[in-house]
Amino acid sequence: MTAKLSGKARSDALATLKGWTEVSGRDAIHKSLKFADFSQAWGFMTRVALAAEKADHHPEWSNVYNKVEIVLSTHDAGGLSEKDVALARFIDGLAP
Repeated sequence: MTAKLSGKARSDALATLKGWTEVSGRDAIHKSLKFADFSQAWGFMTRVALAAEKADHHPEWSNVYNKVEIVLSTHDAGGLSEKDVALARFIDGLAP
């Protein structure tokens, strides 16, 4: 089981992420992304999906045309974990 981040470990991890916000009422983080068109948004989601499957850690997300909304939280841990931070960093590496 993955451990939930708390205290200094949590604040230090969140400080390394760009553009991610904490979700009100949940122990989760959120990011909105905008792409040039649907094809770029879908390609981005495909790359994230492959990495998420390999890590066995899947985002909550939605896509409308060129916009992608992502929420990360580790259900097994009951909140934010290092798995979420790692996936957020990967996403940031692909984001426009």
